[in-house]
Amino acid sequence: MAGLKKMKEYDWKDSNMALVGSDTDRKVKKESAETEAAWRGAGAAVGIQIWRIVKFKVTHWPKEDYGKFYNGDSYIILNTYQEEGGEELLYDVHFWIGKNSTQDEYGTAAYKTVELDTLLDDKPVQHREVEGYESSLFKSYFKHFETMEGGADTGFRKVSPTQYTPRLLHFHGDRKGVVVKEVPKSLSSLDSTDVFILDLGLNLIQWNGSESNKDERFRAGQYMQQIANERNGRPKKETVDQGRDTEEFESHLTEAPPAPDTLVTSEAQDTEKELYRLSDESGKMKIDQVKKGKVAMGDLESKDVFILDTKAELFVWIGKKTSFAEQSNAMSYAHNYLMKTDHPLIPVCCINEGRKNKAFSMAIAA
Repeated sequence: MAGLKKMKEYDWKDSNMALVGSDTDRKVKKESAETEAAWRGAGAAVGIQIWRIVKFKVTHWPKEDYGKFYNGDSYIILNTYQEEGGEELLYDVHFWIGKNSTQDEYGTAAYKTVELDTLLDDKPVQHREVEGYESSLFKSYFKHFETMEGGADTGFRKVSPTQYTPRLLHFHGDRKGVVVKEVPKSLSSLDSTDVFILDLGLNLIQWNGSESNKDERFRAGQYMQQIANERNGRPKKETVDQGRDTEEFESHLTEAPPAPDTLVTSEAQDTEKELYRLSDESGKMKIDQVKKGKVAMGDLESKDVFILDTKAELFVWIGKKTSFAEQSNAMSYAHNYLMKTDHPLIPVCCINEGRKNKAFSMAIAA
């Protein structure tokens, strides 16, 4: 799209995310949502559904790529489930923001998330996820979780082998799960405790660090075979161990260290919980701190919106008797609050009173 420019990493953190939970969001009518072709069948059955934002449009993400996200893009993820013994369909809807996603892309993802919520009669629990700071709930949807550089259109299936840009993939984890992440093609990216795959398009080399574990090695081997299968068996595969026959592998890496990581840090120095009330009772929308430390359900009132900052995750609780303005501005006020803290990128979860959310219940009980 002409004129569309990539922002620097997480430039959006300084914006007001005007489309997230704003009055504009709430003006999205269900009739309008029902005209969105991408939503056909959304939430009709138990399972995961993923869409990618492409030039302001919602497009289906291929099922074979579920769990793989490009940091130049934004996505919408819907989890449809039933509680044990129950028949009602329940939902969690997330929008995921890649660190290099444009303002237009993540704004559209946020707007369309609200539209999907409207289509499903406001039943979903809404979540904001930021690359590198995903909630445990979000990651639990995927057997394997990967983040890749660039956008989906830069992948091997979108370009010819001669145009393919080599990449270095990092495998780190244990039996509980191995995360795959693209890293700079530099010798200094290598870590003897982990496993790496150099993807040259038609040549794949797995590098096993001397202290890597069997789970990382096994996952990398699986991944390499998966890549080969996707490319009709054309790539040549090779596995080398650190310090042995690694000359070819290392010849494709630069000597220079990668550029300093410019990611905004999102770790709170003060880890004590804080509870805020969002209310327009005075005639003006105000957000005030009402408590610090331990929080209980008795601290929440149906007539207002409450924002619980655990410093690891932010919860927006919307009371049943809140005003239209309070409901409409809940998510945007929560976002603007976070932007003024030292932990702006943590996951955000928006819950209507009466809806169950395990993470919120644990945060209240702790």
